[in-house]
Order: sequence, then C-alpha cells, then structure tokens
Amino acid sequence: MTTQSNERALPVTGVIVILMTVFAMALTDAFVKFSSANLTLWQIYVLRSVIATPVLLLLTRGAVWPVALGWVALRSVALLLMYLAIYAAIPVLDLSVIAASLYTAPLFIVLLSSLMLGERIARYQWAGIALGLAGVLLIVRPTAVAFSPLPLIPVAAAFLYAIAAIVTRAKCARETPMTMALWLNITLLAAGTIASLVIGFAGPLPAYPFLFGRWAAMGIQEWQTIAILAALIVSVSIGLARAYQSPKPQIVATFDYAYLIFAAFWGYVFFGEVPNLTTIAGMALIALAGVMVLCAVSSASSAGQAGPVRPVNE
Repeated sequence: MTTQSNERALPVTGVIVILMTVFAMALTDAFVKFSSANLTLWQIYVLRSVIATPVLLLLTRGAVWPVALGWVALRSVALLLMYLAIYAAIPVLDLSVIAASLYTAPLFIVLLSSLMLGERIARYQWAGIALGLAGVLLIVRPTAVAFSPLPLIPVAAAFLYAIAAIVTRAKCARETPMTMALWLNITLLAAGTIASLVIGFAGPLPAYPFLFGRWAAMGIQEWQTIAILAALIVSVSIGLARAYQSPKPQIVATFDYAYLIFAAFWGYVFFGEVPNLTTIAGMALIALAGVMVLCAVSSASSAGQAGPVRPVNE
C-alpha cells in the first residue's frame, strides 16, 4: 500500500524546483530583451559564458570529458541554434508570443520520436498536436492583413529544441547533466567569439545591431546585467538537472508550462507588454496541447513504454 502511494504521489520537490527554474528562465529572456538595446547577442554569449563556464567546470567535479563527444557536440549546436533563433526574435516580439511559440517543442518531440525512434503516436497525442497547431495559427494569424512571419522564428527554435531532446535521450543517457551544461556553455563561448571576430573584420550591419553589431562599450549597468545573466544560466542549468532527476519527469514537465505565465508577467513588468485576447487564446491552446501530449507520455510510461524526455541544462 505504501509503495503504491509513493508511486502515485506528486514529486513535490521536482515541481517546486521546475517552477523556480522556469521563473528564472523567463527572467533571463527578459534581461536579454532589456539589454538588446545596449549590447550585442555575441557580446552577451561571450561575457556570460566566461563567467558561467568556470563555475560549471567546478560543479562537474572532474567529469569534464563527455562519454560521447560527437553527440554532446550535436546537442550543444542544436541548442546554440535554438538560442540564436529565440534571441534573434527577442527585440521585435513580445515575450509572451515567443514563449507560446517555443512551447510547441513537446509536439515536435512526439513527432521526431515517431520518425527517428519508431515510437507510436497515440490518438490522444495526435489531438494534442492538432490543438498546438491551432494555437500557433491563432498567434501567427497568417490570414490577417498585418501578417508577420516573425513568430515562426521561435517555432523553428522549438524544432531545434526537440532535436536536442531526442539526441539527449537516445545518445546522451550516460552523460552527467553538469558535463552537458559545461559543453553547451563552451559552445556558446566559441560561437560568440567566432561571430564577434567575423563581424569585427567584415564590419557590422546597422540594420540589426543586436545580431550583427560590434561590441558595445561596457558600463557598470552592463556588467551588472552580464553578472545577473551568468548567475541565471548557472541556476537554470542546476535547476533543470535537479527537477528532471526527480521521479515522474512527465508530471514535472507539465508544470514547465508555467513559463508561459512567467514570460507574460516579466513582459509586463519590464516592457508593459499585454497580450491580446487572440494571443492569450493561442497560448492556452498550446499549453493544453502540451499537457495532453505529456499526459499521454506519462500513461505510456506507466504501462512500461518509453516516452520523450525533455533535455536538461539548456
């Protein structure tokens, strides 16, 4: 009786940690958006990783070298491109829109699990995928007079996130979360350094300085922002690792959708962003779709079938 009760119990620690973590993730995106007027993306990548990488190096406790370097590198590149897509859209889109588009990732994970791992997609999951697509269409509104394809950029980020999830699950099972977090930050540092050098030699593109501009001068406020971003990425890495190491990661993942609420909250606090009713409806459909998919995965896992697992340590 006790064993059954424990199996059905809510993983309280994991839920609390994931709520705190996605709160910090949304705050990170708000700080990046806030600093996009004064700093370049590659400047943020380099300086943040210069601070965060030594901290993560200590936290690995000697487990620095991955077991499968090639797969860890592929995962890191996928997440690098994911971040690039998200942050490329941050200066021009509301945080709530980016959050909603990004959280189509579980739908892509289910589809890629079927295509790449041969897992069956249940009817319940197909219904969730359809709902998620409807939510994206509500946000993007392709038939509207003022249609903009920009919200599709974070949808592309969600697809890259799903690729990283599949690689993590299928090929990186023996890696420690801290080792993967370390190599992701090394990848971000390397990419930021190379991009900064290329822009320095080739010259900036004034039309979009956040992505293609030279490094800006650093004052006290800018250094404070970088320090906060470094602390946030370390805490998010540790938080995600701890949350998804708890029992029943599928249940934990359903609370991950609180990011949508937190992103809307920070968007309002920092920038006065208020999503319209259509965007709110689209966000609700995407969240419902994700919960449906994750519930189906949880049921499959209870029956002894494997389900897609979200990658840790973004």
